[in-house]
Amino acid sequence: MKKLIIAGLVITVSTALSTASAHADWKPSKTDTTETPSVENKNVAETIAAFKEKDPGMAIFFEKAYGYAVFPKVGKGGIGIGGAHGKGEVYEQGKLIGASSLTQVTIGFQFGGQSYSEIIFFKDKEALERFKGGNFELGAQASAVAASAGASSNAGYENGAAIFTLAKLGLMYEASVGGQKFSFKAK
Repeated sequence: MKKLIIAGLVITVSTALSTASAHADWKPSKTDTTETPSVENKNVAETIAAFKEKDPGMAIFFEKAYGYAVFPKVGKGGIGIGGAHGKGEVYEQGKLIGASSLTQVTIGFQFGGQSYSEIIFFKDKEALERFKGGNFELGAQASAVAASAGASSNAGYENGAAIFTLAKLGLMYEASVGGQKFSFKAK
């Protein structure tokens, strides 16, 4: 049991450290100042505004990314075995193209529940097509950046995607391993 707790702590610390590090794949430049595309869903628009308010530098991801998926509310909970689920919308070059759902299963030391928002930016058409084709999963090694002032300046794309989360409410103690799976339904 002691080894399991230590292993869980190592996973948690390494995940936290990896989210703080810069990714070498690609970083958007702040030279483009185009407007963020209009959004049709009120919850999605509020979520995008909340992310930009928390980190104004995130606007560049909306401007430069080929596409993005916005999950306004993801509910997560667990006691030993956990899970998360949320529904969202997918945009390609600023236009709504469909709906998506996120499902996650985790195993390990965890207790509690929380609600958060998640945005996945797709670097190029290839990454978005993988997502739309149902071939997009975020494994345990994928790192999401917690939105905070300046967090986007150190973030970049990894395997064609950049992932940001923003806690809404609740508290979750966790040292678990799991991955996220997504579905896509065209508009």
